[in-house]
Amino acid sequence: MDSNIGNPRAPRPIATVLDTALRSRPDATALIAASGAWSYAELDEQAGRAAGALWSLGVRPGDRVAACLPNDLGIVAAFHGVQRIGAIWAGIGEANAPAEQQYLHDLCDPAVVLAGPHWRAASPQAVHPDRWAEKFARAEPAPDITQDVDAAAGIAFTSGTSGRPKAVVHSQRNLMLPGAVVLATRGWGPDLRRGDSFPLTILNMMVLSTLTTAQAGGCAVIMDRRDVAGVAEWIAEHRVTVWNGAPAQLYDLARRPGTDLGSLREIWSGGSDTPDAVRTTFADAHHGLVPRTTYGLTEAPTVVAIDPPGTAWMPGSSGRVLPHLDVAAYDDGGHRLPPGSLGELCLAAASEGPWAGLWRPPLGYWSDGEVRPPPPGPFATGDIGTVDRAGQLAVLDRKKMVIIRGGANVYPLEVERVLAIHPDVTRVAICPVPDERLGQKVAAVVESSCATINFDELAALCRRELAGYKVPEIWARVDVLPMNAMGKVERTGLTALAVTALRQQR
Repeated sequence: MDSNIGNPRAPRPIATVLDTALRSRPDATALIAASGAWSYAELDEQAGRAAGALWSLGVRPGDRVAACLPNDLGIVAAFHGVQRIGAIWAGIGEANAPAEQQYLHDLCDPAVVLAGPHWRAASPQAVHPDRWAEKFARAEPAPDITQDVDAAAGIAFTSGTSGRPKAVVHSQRNLMLPGAVVLATRGWGPDLRRGDSFPLTILNMMVLSTLTTAQAGGCAVIMDRRDVAGVAEWIAEHRVTVWNGAPAQLYDLARRPGTDLGSLREIWSGGSDTPDAVRTTFADAHHGLVPRTTYGLTEAPTVVAIDPPGTAWMPGSSGRVLPHLDVAAYDDGGHRLPPGSLGELCLAAASEGPWAGLWRPPLGYWSDGEVRPPPPGPFATGDIGTVDRAGQLAVLDRKKMVIIRGGANVYPLEVERVLAIHPDVTRVAICPVPDERLGQKVAAVVESSCATINFDELAALCRRELAGYKVPEIWARVDVLPMNAMGKVERTGLTALAVTALRQQR
């Protein structure tokens, strides 16, 4: 028997997420986007039409529905429609190159592709806007589908910053749980106006946007701009109370004092590491509003740890572990380490408290037409870090990113945090370069607006803060580092860039 039966905190099926708001405030605004706004009653009606349209296209429970759609009302209706018929959602980014879209398409093998204006891959399953509009307008109600909270509901693609993306399969349970936990721990309610500028084709963003705000009975503000001016306009015009951005966006906003961000109660920083200097600079520029740093994971999904509400924070920290999770460091043999020890961070369900036992590991990875479950035991994140007795988490770096120089481990993020404080450094990425003697050398690829940058000065800064073997020996300057949709550096080409710089130095 499921021990969660009767637990009021236990996740409910996604198809029921609008029900509370529909009963209590159906005319309240549920969504604001570029093409307009919908009340909860309108969102419910549009989601029903999307479900009917998908059913008429032959989509059945367990089928994958891929969507390459812009941040607007339509993508939210489509997502809810997929959930109502028990299908599995898979977002494919508009910004992906055609070959990348094709790879993700082939990986999840969808029954239907909702193909927006930036779909550029080949698929006989593609339904383009005109055909979708016709099906949508003529849609009959889809049949009622028995919902299973532990059935597959969505596929999240890992970022692929250092290799091919993987397709993580999540249950309805795990897509609903983050919003419930965040609402309870931060005290959010119907006055929530959550703004997001990351693409909603990223499953984590769909969870934190429409599912979280629906559970609160609040309003999701779906931004179609990511530039600093556009984000500021959206926040000011729609009185956004919580906004989630990448560290690069916070960096740009911190250099625009006087920008109207007065409606914000919280600003989250996620997607990649947030340098401490960005937090302090942002707070100085915007009346003491201190960004809340987060640590999230595609496989969790979404947020694992976050700073508490308010202004308190710890240098180098990635926040406090949320109460539905047990996070600890483990050694290479799979043994749990004492609090404060450095090791690979692994996730399990909390074993005590009101959220105990509710979280589950992801169902697995979609591959060759089936879900391949993860190995039993705590879920390994691939990140190296520490968790203290109070649940304060600090991430040192990705396990697979470690550079082994002459037998000593160098974690790129540790070096990047030091270099990020230099005023001439906009962003920096550390990568390995093969070396016959040492195995690997440490290279720094620096994004800077300065035409000439003093690498000797940067090396001296590193020597003051780091052991000598961690100081980069190879330096390269670029105008812009390659970034993905989540604001993470695309690391696949960094070593080649650094090798080219090394050859030019010789």
